[in-house]
Amino acid sequence: MIRSRSRLGFTLIELLVVIAVIALLVGILLPALGGARNQARAIVCSSRLQQLGVALALYLNEYDNTLPQVKVDVFGNNVVIGTLFGGKKGSLPAFGINQYGAERRPLNRYVIDGTPEPDSSSEVAEVEAFRSPADSGGVIPGMGPTKSMYDLLGTSYTLNDHALKATPTEPEIATLVPNDGGKMPLIVTPTKTWVLGSHPIYNYDGGPGDNGRGREHFWYDRRVTRANLLFADFHVGSQLSVPTWNSTVGDAAQTTRDYTFLPDPGWLARWRATP
Repeated sequence: MIRSRSRLGFTLIELLVVIAVIALLVGILLPALGGARNQARAIVCSSRLQQLGVALALYLNEYDNTLPQVKVDVFGNNVVIGTLFGGKKGSLPAFGINQYGAERRPLNRYVIDGTPEPDSSSEVAEVEAFRSPADSGGVIPGMGPTKSMYDLLGTSYTLNDHALKATPTEPEIATLVPNDGGKMPLIVTPTKTWVLGSHPIYNYDGGPGDNGRGREHFWYDRRVTRANLLFADFHVGSQLSVPTWNSTVGDAAQTTRDYTFLPDPGWLARWRATP
């Protein structure tokens, strides 16, 4: 009797087929997993904005509708630096950003339990509520790329303190924080005027740049600019589209179907008419 010999293992062709199938599955699943990770980061970012919104509501109630603000001596003038509203000590050696940390950024005491680390300490006190997990940095005009706005400025979020500019040299038009500091102006549509948002909202401030990508704050989608925003009525909008803006598009980008930088529709006209 002739016995058949059992075959152990795979042939080379079978092994190659298995590898090809695995590679195909990985190619299909990786983009989906990447999208899921981005979505999860955006959700956490929105949650942190909501948390900051609670703190901001308490602050506005105590300080009579005045957004948290810090004045810093810049070339002999006391200037409001919106970035210092909250967060940790940043690394940018300008405008007090690498000097004002958790202790002196005003919104922090409504966010942090206990006493924050003194700014005089050699240790940088982290304030996680101001860090977005989607924060992938961007390009800073006149400085170059950075990997994290949180590490550079101390916060992944920004106040709505000025309108968009068509060019970097155009004068800033104040929105919710007066140039000299003080109370917010009357907001006509609180459901549409944003107060606090992730940095991509200013991606095209100063124009689209040489490559059309602005400041490259592509945190939630590598193809288009989106931002998470906290509005004046304290609801949060997630991954709202930020249109490319330049002198051709003009003021239309200040107000989209989802949001506006402006306290009221006639804000820019009155500002520009003021001598």
